[in-house]
Amino acid sequence: MGASVVIGARGGIGGALVARLAARPGGGPILALSRTRPENLPPQATWGPIDLSEEASIAAAAAAIDPDTPLDRILVATGRLQALGRQPEKTWRHLDAEALLAAFADNAVGPALVAKHFLPRLPRDRRSVFAALSARVGSIGDNHLGGWYGYRASKAALNQLIHTLAIELARQRPQAICVALHPGTVDTGLSAPFQAGVSAEKLFSPDVAAGRLLAVLEGLTPADSGGFFAWDGQAIPW
Repeated sequence: MGASVVIGARGGIGGALVARLAARPGGGPILALSRTRPENLPPQATWGPIDLSEEASIAAAAAAIDPDTPLDRILVATGRLQALGRQPEKTWRHLDAEALLAAFADNAVGPALVAKHFLPRLPRDRRSVFAALSARVGSIGDNHLGGWYGYRASKAALNQLIHTLAIELARQRPQAICVALHPGTVDTGLSAPFQAGVSAEKLFSPDVAAGRLLAVLEGLTPADSGGFFAWDGQAIPW
């Protein structure tokens, strides 16, 4: 049995993913990676440090995993909506180079470097999954409102990276699945400032979101690799 790796394990969704995986009987080892140790880490999970802003930290986290332990599931549950603590841009007049670069670093570059160092650990002889949290607003085809330039563009970049990674991954590991996931609006610190207009039935707890995301992943096949899927399993246009 291979291990499950959750990157961003201290966050709301990441922590809930760790808890859900730990509750599964016979689910294999769980590696919870984050900048600092989560406060409520299940006994079935092992914590390790990782900083997605430093490639050396990502490489060290991957190298610290027993080389004889294949990674059957790698979940990147990271992301930032307010780059540098700034509000999402409502107009092009608010565009700022420093904030844009920070958004791309957090939402696209970090997950891409995780893929660089962790994808080689996926098994070659059976099904495995690499998934990263994206957002519906990163869909170019579904963008009808405009605004939120940095967050939209950086998540769109992540989606393209995932799609491109999936093409290369299929040549080496044809049973592997590499996808982007939209968790919906989840009651976490990321969405807290923007929940006023969200109805109660569309605001998910981290536990509910984690359960739905894992269910979506279980239903995917290698033919779905490179896709972008919502919490209900529906494909989202790029």
